[in-house]
Amino acid sequence: MAEPGIGDIPAVSDAAGLLEAVAKGDQKAFGRLYDLIAPRVFGLIRRVLRDSAQAEEVAQEVLVEIWRTAARFDPSRGSPTAWMFTIAHRRAVDRARAEQASSDRTRSVGAASLDTPYDEVADEVTGRLEREQVRDCLGDLTALQRQAVTLAYYDGHSYPQVSKVLDVPLATVKTRMRDGLIRLRDCLGVEVTA
Repeated sequence: MAEPGIGDIPAVSDAAGLLEAVAKGDQKAFGRLYDLIAPRVFGLIRRVLRDSAQAEEVAQEVLVEIWRTAARFDPSRGSPTAWMFTIAHRRAVDRARAEQASSDRTRSVGAASLDTPYDEVADEVTGRLEREQVRDCLGDLTALQRQAVTLAYYDGHSYPQVSKVLDVPLATVKTRMRDGLIRLRDCLGVEVTA
């Protein structure tokens, strides 16, 4: 029987012996430890998180942590499986809390971004009153001003198009529009700040 060399799989198959070998950097011992505990670690995490993809991610993080911190295991404080499962459970709970906090933030941002509800009846009444006021003020314009404003603002024509429709020079349309808009502003009581 040959003597075991460096890196040979240790003869131990229990978690304590494997964890001790892993603490010394033995990769093959970690492979055996992985095979021994990975399904149980995943199962524990899966019960906490209920999402397979996240459970796989957290289980991988836990196993990497076990590899890196195996030397910290103190057998006087408990069994190696209890130590590893404690790491797994803490990581799973941390992830669940982080997901809940993220969900809460998303929900609160969504709720804050909703428009403030308004009274549709009041909004409709206000709109009708404003339209009536505009109609009344349009009635106070000269016929030429009213035509130019109506063609531009209600029919969507540009000033050159209004000029063609009314068969008047562009400068005349601009003057009618300016004068008409000033009269509308005064009639509607709109303040213009410069």
